[in-house]
Amino acid sequence: MWIPIQINEQSAEPLYHQIEVQLRASIVSGQMAEGTLLPSIRELAQMMKCSVITIRRVYQDLENEGLLRTRQGTGTFIAKVGDEMRDKHRLSAVKEAMEQAVDAGRRVQCSDEEMMELLQELLERKPE
Repeated sequence: MWIPIQINEQSAEPLYHQIEVQLRASIVSGQMAEGTLLPSIRELAQMMKCSVITIRRVYQDLENEGLLRTRQGTGTFIAKVGDEMRDKHRLSAVKEAMEQAVDAGRRVQCSDEEMMELLQELLERKPE
């Protein structure tokens, strides 16, 4: 099975985090349907060219969040994601990105007004 994950080896972000964030986004957005069987930990590690430990951590984190479920001897599957959980994860990802943007703005002494203008400009430039 092909999983839509792009690894940026130049990124300072840890590999497990890159995989986890993208897999979470695919699940929460509905790109990956409930009940979809994921590759085994070994298979995904080979596909991502990383260690089995990295993928095990990703699967465990997402299972702890309720996004994956593992059946012994059968595999790991996409769990049912209710609207409330979907909204929580969806908004959490956006909030995290906005916090990073605010931190970057503060580091270069942008005012709140400047950051609000930049956000408004981006929203207008990138319609749905």
